[in-house]
Amino acid sequence: MNHVPVLSNELISGLAIRPGGLYLDATLGYGGHTQLILAAAPDVKVVAIDQDEQAIASCKTSLADYSSNIQFWYGNFADYQPKNLEFDGIIADLGINSVQLDTPERGFSFRYDAQLDMRMNQQQTITAAEIVNHWEEAKLANIFYTYGEERLSRRIARKIVERRPFETTTELAEAIAHSVPRKYRYGRIHPATRVFQALRIEVNQELSSLETFLKNAPNWLKTKGRIGIISFHSLEDRLVKHGFRDSSVLQVLTKKPIQPQDNEISTNPRARSAKLRLAEKLS
Repeated sequence: MNHVPVLSNELISGLAIRPGGLYLDATLGYGGHTQLILAAAPDVKVVAIDQDEQAIASCKTSLADYSSNIQFWYGNFADYQPKNLEFDGIIADLGINSVQLDTPERGFSFRYDAQLDMRMNQQQTITAAEIVNHWEEAKLANIFYTYGEERLSRRIARKIVERRPFETTTELAEAIAHSVPRKYRYGRIHPATRVFQALRIEVNQELSSLETFLKNAPNWLKTKGRIGIISFHSLEDRLVKHGFRDSSVLQVLTKKPIQPQDNEISTNPRARSAKLRLAEKLS
């Protein structure tokens, strides 16, 4: 699977990984960060969480050499309960991974003609198609504005309601493109980009899950344990920034977020919007 973990050197360095330490990867994905944690010091163990069964199945194969040092947990990180475990470090790499984005049948991207799905957890019932085809216009506009920061949200929602039902990603993207002014249609990004982000966030309840995780995770750390979270858009980054700052048990280590160097962006363009924030559990 071709997923390149972003800000890897900065994250591993920031965690200050200890020999024999126990770490939580709250967003396993295709295992890039977990593998680096396991290789960073002797006798390290990782609890690895993901709500995508395909990702966990893939990692059970790709990380088979570390099988005795990994415990997999299937589900949303907002629902995880460590029971009596305390971690030396916790990481989360938010949002969608490259494999999900590049798998047409998952329906995350309008670059492929596919069913409107967008579920990270394939067991859940609500899909992007359900939202687009059945939710009222005002609710759609609010989602596009709030989660996509789309200034033409009302105009786009109106066109969607007029032209629905939609079955595929490309049908929806085309309708969005034709609902905006011509100059907007041929801008720096495709006019459907923000709407697709908003739908994905709504389908997967990404921001509410992140809020819950930010409240819980600091309490799972050992004293001097560290937490590092990588975000990819301003909505996530704002929550992480305030979650760290407002926590009574954390000391913020990054006044400003760490961003990728030019050489990383040149080899992995999807890293360009990544931001890493780090904090440490107070004694």
